[in-house]
Amino acid sequence: QVQLVESGGGLVQAGGSLRLSCAASGRTVSPYVMGWFRQAPGKEREFVAGITWSGVSSNVADSVKGRFTISRDNAKNTVYLQMNSLKPEDTAVYYCAADVGIVVHSRAREYDYWGQGTQVTVSS
Repeated sequence: QVQLVESGGGLVQAGGSLRLSCAASGRTVSPYVMGWFRQAPGKEREFVAGITWSGVSSNVADSVKGRFTISRDNAKNTVYLQMNSLKPEDTAVYYCAADVGIVVHSRAREYDYWGQGTQVTVSS
């Protein structure tokens, strides 16, 4: 089992920045892909970004490309999502997820473990 805890969400004005963190604990010795998803009210959960165990390969959704960056520190069992130039449409609950695999998937069903989520609200 892997436990995931997100932090770093909050309220920010449009154009501002936030950095989300996701700390993993439990069975973290196996290679696993980490992903960030988000879900706005009334919408489906959508893929934001994902990164492989080595950190060499990552994938970012087109809607946030050039503004969001995913990274990880395996020594700290933590993955980060740096969010710059935030827009009101980025408002959502952001979830961290782990997939015991080696390929970054964009489908939520591919991920085995999920955090509780952290709220990000961007005001206009």
